[in-house]
Amino acid sequence: MLIKLKKSEAQKGHCLTLVKVRDGASGNRDKPVFFQCFGRYHGRHEMSDQTGDLIRRARDKEIPALARLLTVLEREGPSVLKGHPDLLQPSGQAFRIGVTGPPGAGKSTLISRLLAGLRARNLRVGVIAVDPSSPFSKGAVLGDRIRYVDHFNDPSVFIRSLGSRGSLGGLSASAYLMVRAFDLAAFDVVLIETVGVGQTELEIMNVADLVAVVLVPESGDSIQGMKAGLLEIADLFVVNKADRPGAAGFQRELEASIRLDGSGKSAGLRVHPTAAATGAGVAELVELFEAARVAGGWPQRRLDPARLQAEARALLREEAEREIEKRASSVLTPADFAKLF
Repeated sequence: MLIKLKKSEAQKGHCLTLVKVRDGASGNRDKPVFFQCFGRYHGRHEMSDQTGDLIRRARDKEIPALARLLTVLEREGPSVLKGHPDLLQPSGQAFRIGVTGPPGAGKSTLISRLLAGLRARNLRVGVIAVDPSSPFSKGAVLGDRIRYVDHFNDPSVFIRSLGSRGSLGGLSASAYLMVRAFDLAAFDVVLIETVGVGQTELEIMNVADLVAVVLVPESGDSIQGMKAGLLEIADLFVVNKADRPGAAGFQRELEASIRLDGSGKSAGLRVHPTAAATGAGVAELVELFEAARVAGGWPQRRLDPARLQAEARALLREEAEREIEKRASSVLTPADFAKLF
């Protein structure tokens, strides 16, 4: 939407992007200056009304409205929650499966196979795929969706990619908000793919109802450096690319690590082999996920104060980082530092 504003109106800051133009032929200095507003709204009240309309339409399973709502949540951040209780307590809840693990473990290929298996059960499935963001441009390739090409035309599958935005937890803070939108839109399952994680990047445990940690035989000794954190967050280990040499030995090693864990946190952990490239073992994995979904108990676990507080910290950090970025961008000379404090 292009809106022509005078300078006084443009300075109110109600546009996403402003481009200075002259009303007339380019370069004609006799023509008055205007600003083209590549706008999103002209006031918070109007924006709130637009968001409320998107929420109502997303609840009616309108996919274009859901797509726009996710964009609003990513762009505006946690402030959208204020005044929209439907996002805080949606009528339905999607079962959230976190798929995490080191880079190159085949997470995207595995999720594509899981999509097919879940859709065969007539479930509506959403995907949130988080890609690492550049520390310089803040952009992300968002290449995970290439693996999901077989599902692009399925109206019961919705795939959303987003950058990690510098998050150290393997997950963008926007994901906390987006999963609520999928709840609102009556999805049955949401698959959440994180960026490759290690021991300190464990944010997924505060978002997902079940966490599947995907490893490959080549992980080798790297499991020693990660297992303390991964054993705490994993509900299931998936040994992907299990058709490769050494896979059976790696699976035994992993099972031994679980048995020897003295903390008790790994009790009941299972190790399941798959070969996502061929589909081997995926049907059994889908059965495990579906059994966990049907068993219930996970909606109550979301109300655990420790989990709610972890989400609150993530959203507060997001808001603080937005304010920091805004204030830091005003520093143009050394003298400007005095204005910050």
